[in-house]
Amino acid sequence: MKYALFLGCTIPARARNYELSARRVAEKTGVELVDLEDFICCGFPTKAGDMDASLLMAAYNLALARKQHLDVCALCSSCTSALSEAAHHLSENEEDLAKVNERLSAVGLQYEGSPKIRHFARVLFEEVGAEEIQKHFEKDLSGLNIATHYGCHYLKPSEIHDGFDDPENPTSLETLVALTGATIIDYPGKKTCCGGPVLPVDEKSAMSVTKGKLDNLKAVGADALCLVCPFCSVMYDGNQKSIESEYETEYKIPVLYLTQILGMAMGFDRKALGLNMNVVKTKDLLKPYF
Repeated sequence: MKYALFLGCTIPARARNYELSARRVAEKTGVELVDLEDFICCGFPTKAGDMDASLLMAAYNLALARKQHLDVCALCSSCTSALSEAAHHLSENEEDLAKVNERLSAVGLQYEGSPKIRHFARVLFEEVGAEEIQKHFEKDLSGLNIATHYGCHYLKPSEIHDGFDDPENPTSLETLVALTGATIIDYPGKKTCCGGPVLPVDEKSAMSVTKGKLDNLKAVGADALCLVCPFCSVMYDGNQKSIESEYETEYKIPVLYLTQILGMAMGFDRKALGLNMNVVKTKDLLKPYF
């Protein structure tokens, strides 16, 4: 299993803990992640304002990976979706494909079809598999009550993800977390958005959406929230203290990336998993496992 690792923009700037833990888990499970220095933004941020630019950026990245005979593995759900949607669009629109290739020719590239594009969680679920993952476990995480958050782009639009998981009743994240021995906690509003998409234009509304889920998690007694998207983490982890201050409440609910949870079970230490970078402190909750 060899993939070009697509980090996108948010992870290097605000989610180094995700990258660190993902690299550790990949190494342990035999997934080779190759860094391509010339990767740029996936194109998602420009899509609403300039579809042509968004397509060009995605096609540039995919052409780079294909030139190296590599499929693409992304950690960010939005990056995975943006690249996959662009590939789907270009496969059905010859006129846009011609425009893209005209622009790419200026840098010596051609888009000649897309490599495979996978979110790392999907690689773990489908290609590595439960049996292989569990072979590398050294610790049982029994006693941890973990809720999962899927977000908007991990499974939708479903047609670009080949029907992976059920977008209306997803189970892949729960299945992976449960391998560690942790207890999965269900809660109302599991499929709701984190609020992040409206943050740049309406911070109050965005924070109220985030608060709604934190309220639900607190009500069901979740110890931690598991997710697979760096911007969702910005909302639940990075902004949790601001929400507590604004609404005069308290959550103290640690937000863990899937790779941090799996990495804990694999025996990696706190620093190797970037747990010291989490905004909501994890030390007290996770002390029994280190």
